[in-house]
Amino acid sequence: MPVDRTIRLWSLAVLLASALALGSCSTQIADMPGVGLPSDAPQRPKEAGAYMPVHDLPPERDEAVMKPAELAKIQAELVAARDRQASTGAVPKTGTK
Repeated sequence: MPVDRTIRLWSLAVLLASALALGSCSTQIADMPGVGLPSDAPQRPKEAGAYMPVHDLPPERDEAVMKPAELAKIQAELVAARDRQASTGAVPKTGTK
């Protein structure tokens, strides 16, 4: 009986030691060439990235609004394209069979 118990304790100790050994070197294994990252992967930054500035708002846009003449021209082109398509009687393809 004591021999069986001793074997069981040694097996448990070896299992625990191997689990700790493999767990502690997992980061080094991931950094090895050929095992972890591919060779064409970019280098890791030296410092960890900072948090994104979630409370900073983007600056206001100073773009000019579209002129009414340009807007009317674009709308006329869209109406003409719609009319050309309707006059041909072709049904646009939806991608389903």
